Amino acid sequence: MSAPHILAVGRCLPNRVVTNEELSRTVDTSDEWVFSRTGIHSRRFCERETGLDLALGAARQAMERAGVTAADIGVCLVGTFTPDHASPSTACLLQRELGLGEDTICFDLNAACAGFLYGLKTAHALLPDASRPCALVVGAEVISRVMDMTDRNTCVLFGDGAGAAVIRRDESRSWHTVFGSRGDQSSIRVQGPGPVPSAIHMDGKAVFRFAVEVVEGSIRRLLAADGAESVNDLDLVVCHQANARIVDYVAKRLKAREGLFYKNMDRYGNTSAASIPVALDELVQAGTLRPGMRILMVGFGGGLTWAGALLKW
Repeated sequence: MSAPHILAVGRCLPNRVVTNEELSRTVDTSDEWVFSRTGIHSRRFCERETGLDLALGAARQAMERAGVTAADIGVCLVGTFTPDHASPSTACLLQRELGLGEDTICFDLNAACAGFLYGLKTAHALLPDASRPCALVVGAEVISRVMDMTDRNTCVLFGDGAGAAVIRRDESRSWHTVFGSRGDQSSIRVQGPGPVPSAIHMDGKAVFRFAVEVVEGSIRRLLAADGAESVNDLDLVVCHQANARIVDYVAKRLKAREGLFYKNMDRYGNTSAASIPVALDELVQAGTLRPGMRILMVGFGGGLTWAGALLKW
């Protein structure tokens, strides 16, 4: 049984920082109100940047750090629910910008906030049939373009950004994964193309119940598959960065030690498919995530979808 070896990660965030105080000038909210409910102080919004710009910045950084070139990439996947175009896909445009071979397997996938882990699993499965040994997996979102900025229950939650990973199949490694879906358009949905402008609609209480259920359940299933007695046997847990209260609730339920569950939503908000790779890059650059560590990742979001992976870094 093989597993993906993550050679390197990268991230790219828009330049514009939007604080809760700035949002309070146009919507009935405050830094205290937002932070106490979500753990978010600020996020990044695109002004001139496109989703492709963010994906390209993160991908180039990951490739440079991995020491690979276009000649090494046989699969290019982008997890996103906010592409610049319905078609062509962001992945195909990345193929052009990065100079990847025309026989590279390229497509976007939409598993919302679980998109990066869905992409990781899919890229790993595709690599045996690819023409080159490495895959590029990107999570990239420009959620600011699909928000109702008059709805204080959603416009304070999300941010834009991209994260990327370069992977190679490694027959000496193993990993455990869990994936799930539950068709539901009442908890989270984004209005599609048509006369009604796109906007995120969300039932916050329903999403919270769903998230704590599937995150705790996924972690317990992965620990059991690995033969671990406790989440504290791991070195790090990186959840999708949706809401600090979700992460803290699950950590408490699992009796996790302080600091085991990483959080950075205070600076970026919910960046959907980008949140896990952005967090991974922060951890690597800080020297917190090092080779040989056992790390568990869990994503969850619209669809409803969820995904988890436990592997050695």
